[in-house]
Amino acid sequence: MFSLLVARPMVATAKTPTVYSTTISSRWSSYLKPSPDNIQELYLGSLKELGMDPTIHDIRFVEDNWENPTLGAWGLGWEVWLNGMEVTQFTYFQQVGGLECKPVTGEITYGLERLAMYIQGVDSVYDLVWSDGPLGKTTYGDVFHQNEVEQSTYNFEYADVDFLFTCFEQYEKEAQQLLALENPLPLPAYERILKAAKHSFNLLDARKAISVTERQRYILRIRTLTKAVAEAYYASREALGFPMCNKDK
Repeated sequence: MFSLLVARPMVATAKTPTVYSTTISSRWSSYLKPSPDNIQELYLGSLKELGMDPTIHDIRFVEDNWENPTLGAWGLGWEVWLNGMEVTQFTYFQQVGGLECKPVTGEITYGLERLAMYIQGVDSVYDLVWSDGPLGKTTYGDVFHQNEVEQSTYNFEYADVDFLFTCFEQYEKEAQQLLALENPLPLPAYERILKAAKHSFNLLDARKAISVTERQRYILRIRTLTKAVAEAYYASREALGFPMCNKDK
């Protein structure tokens, strides 16, 4: 499970799939490698366990192939709509870091808040019950609304553009240095790339500080580093004999 920081407004209600707005979006990603033949049936079974019977609710698989150019990752897949609102991204990963997935990996990413809205029967994410204790109920809005307002204000209005450009350059430089070592350190380099791509670059994008042409150049810089990290990590695991792989297959 992870929380994703996004630098653009989204708002979700149970009635409309496009009006959802929160800076922190919690997701649960399940990876199945190799992808089982009955992965869709397993997914539908998981929804049923949450109380969403496929014979009662309108559940649709809408084609939506996933791609992240900055990370050199893509896959074939679908959005899963529950009564008209996207609640899951379903992907067969073909490449990650520019490397072919062998075998193809199945990923099911659940949108936790959106599923919780159906389970609790509310129309706004901010009305979700976060906890119910001796002092009464605490809602999602009580916990996160102020953070949403302040973080969005920072993201769009006050993030220091010059500082973010400097951060991007420094993170890129550190990643390159870590990969250029005699014994490369791909995991710390990967963390530097995340800071450059998912923090500095996203905020610069939100502040409209990067032109369309520059944006493509930055994406290429990130993708080049990502591929180098993936190759270095693959080589390090290969040198160990891929200890977590099934040697019989």
